[in-house]
Amino acid sequence: MIENVPGREERDPAGTARRRTIVEVSLAVAVPVALFLWWQLASSWHYLDPRTHPAPSTIFSTAWDLVADGDLWSDTFVTMRRVVLGWVIGGASGIALGLLMGANRLLRKALEPTLDALYVVPKLALLPVLLTIFGLGEGPKVALVAITVFFFVWISTMTAVMSVAEGYRETGQAFGATRRQMFRHVLVPAALPAMLVGLRVAAGVAVLVIVAAEYIVGTDGLGYLIFNAHALGLNAEMYVGIVVVALFGVLFAELIRQVGRRLVPWAPEDRAAGRT
Repeated sequence: MIENVPGREERDPAGTARRRTIVEVSLAVAVPVALFLWWQLASSWHYLDPRTHPAPSTIFSTAWDLVADGDLWSDTFVTMRRVVLGWVIGGASGIALGLLMGANRLLRKALEPTLDALYVVPKLALLPVLLTIFGLGEGPKVALVAITVFFFVWISTMTAVMSVAEGYRETGQAFGATRRQMFRHVLVPAALPAMLVGLRVAAGVAVLVIVAAEYIVGTDGLGYLIFNAHALGLNAEMYVGIVVVALFGVLFAELIRQVGRRLVPWAPEDRAAGRT
């Protein structure tokens, strides 16, 4: 006789979930800590040249000085403002057009070839055009981020709407849903997890683009800090900028992930969280 004995997860689901979370968080913290420790030791033992690759302790000391002077806060705030503003504009535009093109075949056939051609153009190549349109200042940088985000969000949203399972559509039709009700209550909720994936990916790309843009035409921001420090041989300050950019990107993506969990409770956690 075969006896079905419940496992630990079935007997204590809350405890199992808590232990899994502890393990996952511990691993997420342990890996960067181990890398920084290795870096510190390699620099201290001169396996790495501390003049070109300063030890983490030197980088943290330099960061503290920059924070005390106020320079780091100023550059970080400028970059964050540009990224968030461009991400909001580009994300909203990408979602709106992606939903319309995903639901309307004629509109998709009319616009998709042109947008596909623009999608493959390196976005930094558009910077001279944006400088001509907006001039020097915040305009071209925010516009570049918005354009970059738009294409990522547009293509993921349109693809998500087109990929909604036929069973969902048939169920809506069986209940007599109108075209507007089908769009609002079937297509959008079904596509929302993939839309959030696009928004999260676009957030990371937005940080990359703004750093490059600030290097080319900027007079402030983290991108300017990084490349100006490199040009002056201030390698510790350069690494401070790189670390801050990485932290900002992680925190921004995590914020979107948490919002996704609350907006899409019906989706699997990895999709709701915007993981790829």
